[in-house]
Amino acid sequence: MNTSTAATEAHVTVATIRTWCRVGAVAAVKQAGRWIIDTASLAARIAIGAMKRPARKVVLSVETLTAIGGRRWQKNGMDRVYINDWAQFAGLDASYYKTGNVCGATFKGHSIANGRVAGIVATIDKVWFDAADGQLHARYYDGARSYEIRFYDGIRQTFDLVAATFAGIKAAVAAL
Repeated sequence: MNTSTAATEAHVTVATIRTWCRVGAVAAVKQAGRWIIDTASLAARIAIGAMKRPARKVVLSVETLTAIGGRRWQKNGMDRVYINDWAQFAGLDASYYKTGNVCGATFKGHSIANGRVAGIVATIDKVWFDAADGQLHARYYDGARSYEIRFYDGIRQTFDLVAATFAGIKAAVAAL
C-alpha cells in the first residue's frame, strides 16, 4: 500500500505516514524512492492509536474559534467569528515570496502547481461561525464547493473544500 492510501485509511496526513515509516511505527520498505507499507502493520498501528485516546466532543463557540485564530465581529445584532485563513484548515500549505507570489504549495500533503493555489483560495469567499445558530457557514462561488486538483505525482482528485475546511476547523478546536 502506498502512503496516500495509508493516510486515507488511517485518517492522518501523508507526512504522518512517512514519519511512521521512518521511525518504524509501521512495517514499510522504500522502493524506488516510495514507501510500500505493510497492510497488517498499518491496521495494528491504527488500533493502537484508537486505544490511546477516546474521541473528544467538539464544542464550537466564540471562545474556541477565536482561540484557533478566528476574528470576532459584532454588528446589527449579529455575532460572528470569521476564519480568515480557512485554507490552512482545508489542508492547503503555501509559502509566498515577498512580492505575494506563491513559491511552493502542497494540498493534503501532495505538491501542487503554484498557479492552482489561487484557484483553490478563490473557490471559497468567506468562512464564519454564527454564534446565534452555533453553526459554521461558508460562502462559495457558483455553488462550486468542490475543486479538482491534479497533483505532481499524476493523481487527480476532487475535494469538497467546504467539508475539508469544516473538518480542519473542528479538528483544531478538538486539539485545544
